[in-house]
Amino acid sequence: MIKVLIVDDDFMVAKVHAGFIQRTPGFAVVGVAHTGAQAVTETARLLPDLVLLDIHLPDINGLDLMNKLREVAPELDVLVISAAREVDTVRKALRGGIVHYLIKPFSQTDLQERLEHYRSAYQGLDSAKDVAEQSDVNRVFGLDRTDRPLPKGCSIETLKLVEAALKEADGDLSAAEVAVQLGTSRVSARRYLEYLHDEGVLEVRLKYGVGRPERRYVLKV
Repeated sequence: MIKVLIVDDDFMVAKVHAGFIQRTPGFAVVGVAHTGAQAVTETARLLPDLVLLDIHLPDINGLDLMNKLREVAPELDVLVISAAREVDTVRKALRGGIVHYLIKPFSQTDLQERLEHYRSAYQGLDSAKDVAEQSDVNRVFGLDRTDRPLPKGCSIETLKLVEAALKEADGDLSAAEVAVQLGTSRVSARRYLEYLHDEGVLEVRLKYGVGRPERRYVLKV
């Protein structure tokens, strides 16, 4: 469970944001602070994983507060939630190492999308392996595979069908099995599967028997 501390000077806004977070699977609100001083105290006491930080606080600018929070919790991640739209403010926040900048007002869906990206990208990078692949880094910076060209002769529609077949499977699948399900050639199915593997979406399991081992594919958890 990812522990979240909300830092916002508006009591009602903080309550609304807490409700958004509590309805997001995998996240739990462990505390709320309405001033910078309270935020430092609660961060030291609760050791949250993530702080939802407003910039306009009564006793300190939220961007200056980030450094103080990281003094008591060096591994802390920060997601800025603010009405501040000045380019210099956004730039300073980015240089401060935030995971995202969400401008108020925003919907529950807007916040949940950022939280889910944080959970899959940042938290996954911390725990998945000792060495990061390029696909792991791409996820952190929001560069998913739809930003990269597909192999020649492939389409995004068929790619989605391949992913759907893997999601519905009880276990791993071979290129031949995917080809039968989709009505394509084994060569074409394997091209999509290898692309997804290169993007870090799939794992490959080798099944040994007579002759060359069979490559079988399964979605990463």
